[in-house]
Amino acid sequence: MRQQILHSSLFSLHLKTLHLKTLHLLTLSLFTFHFSLLNAAEAPKSIVTLADPYILLDGDTYYAYGTGEADGIAVWTSTDLQGWTRHPQLALHRQHTTETQWFWAPEVYKKNGQYYMYYSANEHLYVATATSPTGPFQQVGACMTQALLGDEKCIDSSVFFDDDGQAWLFFVRFTDGNCIWMCQLADDLTTLRAETLSKCINVSQTWEDKLGRVNEGPFVLKHGGIYYLTYSGNDFRSHDYGVGYAMTRTLTPANGAPPTWSKYSGNPIVHRVEGLYGTGHHSFFTDKEGRLRIVFHAHDSETEVYPRRMYIGTMQFAGNKLQLTADPLIRPSEPVEASIKAVWERHNMPASTAVSALADGTVPISSLLGIAASRTYHGISICQGRKILLP
Repeated sequence: MRQQILHSSLFSLHLKTLHLKTLHLLTLSLFTFHFSLLNAAEAPKSIVTLADPYILLDGDTYYAYGTGEADGIAVWTSTDLQGWTRHPQLALHRQHTTETQWFWAPEVYKKNGQYYMYYSANEHLYVATATSPTGPFQQVGACMTQALLGDEKCIDSSVFFDDDGQAWLFFVRFTDGNCIWMCQLADDLTTLRAETLSKCINVSQTWEDKLGRVNEGPFVLKHGGIYYLTYSGNDFRSHDYGVGYAMTRTLTPANGAPPTWSKYSGNPIVHRVEGLYGTGHHSFFTDKEGRLRIVFHAHDSETEVYPRRMYIGTMQFAGNKLQLTADPLIRPSEPVEASIKAVWERHNMPASTAVSALADGTVPISSLLGIAASRTYHGISICQGRKILLP
């Protein structure tokens, strides 16, 4: 990292007095600290070790759920999408279910005054409910598809709520490799209406079958009267695991015929983003500022799949095309207060003087380079891998 810093002639630092007791009266002069761009291998890794991630915004807090725990489903929390803290208890523990293994791909929705978690366990689909987004969630009823499909294995359930309030379940069956199917949910949000069961998509584009025969991880968006069924292609262990989408204008069967889905010819729309590998099994959410966000997992490194890590990007519609913007990914880190604390602990420095020390150079600014993405701490903005601005 020390070798990453550009020649000293590229930066200057002039700071006036920093008053910790009057943070709103900061008189820091503007300064820019430049260093060479980090390549992908040196960019910070996300600390959130969730695969198949899903983010719920509830009140002022973001809750992230995903695959990764042997005993159930973990939950992480954040107020700004950058700094994340793992909740000490599992949101769903296997003791509150009828299954014992493979707790995968959860999604959580707030409906009817409670929280519904849709997930798979032991390759069967379930629903659990709780009164808090952190749980504890309790399984409701038996396997969702028992009455409809018997003991057939299914994974990756995702619920789409249409404009009229009708809920649809999208999920994966192993009928031709991994295929995506859909079925209408009854008003109880747990019962499937058998007459609406239909197949959506299977592998049909060349980018999707580099490893395995896989269309999985469905998530549906609606824009301009068009339904976008987003999905992941390839085996999750492939470097080329990525995200594509298919479109239709109706979810309701017409004259007995199921909806027809047409895949976008420009797929994949998320693939090896910022040098990451295995970028897929995503979901979408709208952040506090109204931006459409995508959250997905990526491999730990070029050579190691595990642990898979959570990353966040920004999406947009350009006409009828859904695309990833050029905005840098958010690479989740520990909350900035904890990062600053780690700096002063390394330097045996009291907390009360830590920020002043960072400002006057007692602690090198380079100590902060491990803190990812645009953050602010007592007036100090820390910008991921590019520059540091002191406003």
